[in-house]
Amino acid sequence: MKNGKATGLDNITCEHLKYSHPVLITVLCKLFNLFMINGSVPTNFGKSYTVPIPKGKVTRQTLTADNFRGISISPTISKLFEHAVLVRFSHYFATSEYQFGFKNSLAVVMPYTV
Repeated sequence: MKNGKATGLDNITCEHLKYSHPVLITVLCKLFNLFMINGSVPTNFGKSYTVPIPKGKVTRQTLTADNFRGISISPTISKLFEHAVLVRFSHYFATSEYQFGFKNSLAVVMPYTV
């Protein structure tokens, strides 16, 4: 996870986790294993807030909802758990052959035009 990102509702940054005491790794590992054993995660892991980001150059005349996109800011520990699950179980996840965005190692072939 990258440094300098916004904090979620838990007010924990990635830097908090990176520079914390090494025992935190053990505690989080046990916590994540409990989630897997029980088959559920806390409700607060799914809570986030949305921040509007302007699409391109926004002027006062173009201040409409269509000129913004929303990004969700999730709790940092929730994101860490999602990354751990993705690393562990990514070979079980399949996407459609028509899915092009957000795929690793996808070579984009641009058509040749004259």
